[in-house]
Amino acid sequence: MSIQKIAVLGAGQMGNGITQVAACAGYHVTMIDIQQEYVENGMATITKSLSKLVSKDRMSQEDADSALSRISISVDRASASDADLVVEAIPEIPELKFSTFAELDSICKPDAILASNTSSISINDIAAATSRPNKVIGMHFMNPVPIMKLVEVINGSETESAVTQAVIEASEKMGKTALCCNDSPGFVSNRILCPMINEAIITLQEGVAEPEAIDGIMKLGMNHPIGPLALADLIGNDTVLHIMNVLHQGLGDDKYAPAKLLIEMVDSGKLGRKSGEGFYKY
Repeated sequence: MSIQKIAVLGAGQMGNGITQVAACAGYHVTMIDIQQEYVENGMATITKSLSKLVSKDRMSQEDADSALSRISISVDRASASDADLVVEAIPEIPELKFSTFAELDSICKPDAILASNTSSISINDIAAATSRPNKVIGMHFMNPVPIMKLVEVINGSETESAVTQAVIEASEKMGKTALCCNDSPGFVSNRILCPMINEAIITLQEGVAEPEAIDGIMKLGMNHPIGPLALADLIGNDTVLHIMNVLHQGLGDDKYAPAKLLIEMVDSGKLGRKSGEGFYKY
């Protein structure tokens, strides 16, 4: 399966990052969102990111200009009709994902691969919204996309091996390491990461230590680059809560129940960096 053209659905932080690395890898990319303002903001972010790479001598101006020339923007999902690979990077709302994939299924050519950047929603459930479950796969990039090396590739129960191989090859061409897993709540990354974050929150909730001590112990003692509470603030406490609920419901085990303090913080709007306050103030 040959991938030449890529469409990225979503021009936000993840979508513009995926667009950037795909264009830098030589792919022609169409970045699509629902408003012109969103795609223009996405392009501005990409332009700024590439300029920073040029200023640090990590990329030539010629290569940056070439990458930008391979990106087109659109507010019409029909622009994905000729893509060989579509990567969806829209909000983590199950019904929105399902309706979007049903629409893409009707728009895209029959042999196009439909990939989701979801961090927690079942690939099988997404695939069920289409008539091509064998060509639906998870392509979970890490944030920030231009820097992080991993793409977590999630196979649905009907995903064809040729689709998996094509996505691995595309990921590697983008300079990423693709590691595969099968569809399961939280996949591998968030099934392991979010319960650790949740346990750190419970540790704070029980008064075992203050946030700075909890994070410092994990950074200095476990060689983590960022502490779990600071990481929760970076990810967004609402996102951590969402993933814990997916794990709790999907695996049916109370060890995945979200911390009471996490629920309270989300209810009070303390979502982390994006709201200005979480476990720390920003």
